[in-house]
Amino acid sequence: MALFAIADTHLSLSTNKPMNIFSGWDDYVERLERHWRELVTDDDTVVIAGDVSWGMNLKQAYADFAFLNGLPGKKLILKGNHDYWWTTRRQMDLFFEQNGFDTLRIVHNDAVVVDDKYAVCGTRGWFFDAEEDADKLVLLREAGRLRTSIKAAKETGLKPVVFLHYPPRYADQTCDEILNVLQEEEITDCYYGHVHGNGIRLAVQGEIDGIRYRLISADGLRFCPILVNLDV
Repeated sequence: MALFAIADTHLSLSTNKPMNIFSGWDDYVERLERHWRELVTDDDTVVIAGDVSWGMNLKQAYADFAFLNGLPGKKLILKGNHDYWWTTRRQMDLFFEQNGFDTLRIVHNDAVVVDDKYAVCGTRGWFFDAEEDADKLVLLREAGRLRTSIKAAKETGLKPVVFLHYPPRYADQTCDEILNVLQEEEITDCYYGHVHGNGIRLAVQGEIDGIRYRLISADGLRFCPILVNLDV
């Protein structure tokens, strides 16, 4: 049993939002499926850290969820900035249940134990350069959700592993509200997505101030889920 991670699958199997207009995204669904099936077994778990589907609502995202549900392993889904289908927890859980998507689970204000080894937690995060009052409110709310999720992870007695959609650090910039939570809660491992294309070269990777960062955007991983290994 293993834990894998990836973000930004940007599936659009029932919507007209082709990603192959971007460099490096040719045949990305086929590449993702091939790599996934090569690595992941039904006993494994994959965290998908946001921007899962381009569907504007749950109905439009149905084909994308069906695709993911048919892949090996359990999937833990967090929210990204383009997940417009995201609604209330109750509605999402009910939608998955009614459609037999029994390998999919939402992570939101809670934590999920994987293999009695990992306590998966996290949230979407927000822009590091939020200046508008509305953005500041969203950022503070996301920081609160992150802390709630981390505390739920700690209650399991296992080491929390944090997944975010937005990067808490990017180049020489930081999202202090999110970083403060990570540092105060003594988090040591943080995986994030959102960064694509030429921006990948500026992504923060490796350990800074006791926290190990890893970019897991799909194109940054060449559409291959990465193994989460806290022993390295």
